This record gives sequence, C-alpha cells and structure tokens, in this order.
Amino acid sequence: MKTGTREDRLMEVIELLARGAWEEAHPIVQLDKSVEAAWLHGIVHTMEGDLENAQHWYRKAKRAFPDPVSVEAELMAARQLLGQTR
Repeated sequence: MKTGTREDRLMEVIELLARGAWEEAHPIVQLDKSVEAAWLHGIVHTMEGDLENAQHWYRKAKRAFPDPVSVEAELMAARQLLGQTR
C-alpha cells in the first residue's frame, strides 16, 4: 500500500475498483476505519459477489445498499465525495 493521506489511499482504492482490481483494494479498506472506507469495502464485496458481506459494510457506512449492478455509479459518487473532502 502506498503512503499518503487517507483521501489519497481511498482514491487509490477507487481507481483499483474502477479497473476491477477488488482483490488489491481489499487490504487497503480493511485498514481504514472511516465511513468512506466502509462504503468502499461494501463495493469491494459487491464486486466479489459476496452480497451479504457487502450489505454489512453498507450498513456500517450508513448508506442504502444499491442494486449490485450499479458499482460504476457508486464509484462515481465516491470519487465526487472524496474530491470534495480535499
């Protein structure tokens, strides 16, 4: 995992997920206890196909669980949110 700010690491996760590299993104979000990381952790498990685990992480992030096919829209929303926190 690269060093940098939490936002930088989470943006790295978004880029990994956008490329379909959820296995690489998983250890990064596991280390981060933020609400944003929980949301991304839910996306990781959605992409993995573990929807029950994904729903758990969405609950931790206090977000409604979307249709699993909307991962792209979720990544776009996460990108926007993290871009606003800089």
